[in-house]
Amino acid sequence: MPRKYIGRKFGAFHRSRELAVQFLYSLDVCPEQDFGESLEMFLNIGDIAQDDSPDVKRRCRDLALQVWERRNEIDGVLLRVVTGWRPERMVSVDRVILRLMVLEGFMMKSLPVKAAISEAVTLANNFGTKDSSRFVNGVMHKAAKFFESEEGNNDGGNVQEGGA
Repeated sequence: MPRKYIGRKFGAFHRSRELAVQFLYSLDVCPEQDFGESLEMFLNIGDIAQDDSPDVKRRCRDLALQVWERRNEIDGVLLRVVTGWRPERMVSVDRVILRLMVLEGFMMKSLPVKAAISEAVTLANNFGTKDSSRFVNGVMHKAAKFFESEEGNNDGGNVQEGGA
């Protein structure tokens, strides 16, 4: 019984991330949308999330909001770890996946580092281009090293928006 529970729980977390990626992608390509109104429509109208549980929808809502509110801070991290490749030049879905998983895995620390990297690669395989998983994997590993070095400097991983 516990094994099934863990499997269902993992599946629900993964599904929440999938939905968050899809929603954040829609905002990324059409940023003039109203966040709250668009999210409620996304989760409750149509067939994308129609069959998902209230917990999955709640988690998606929480993740999407946190990523959206902290996207400049997260992009500051990406600027520091991706040499010569500004976030706005990245493939949109890759940028969304990186924002979500950098936030959840390294800034919120709600996942172990290896799990955050693995989940990012899985999402890139599911939603990205043929090169997305390799790119996302490389960026996530650089982000992991960045946060590891920040913690060593007693900064706790707090990062301000970068320049350049």
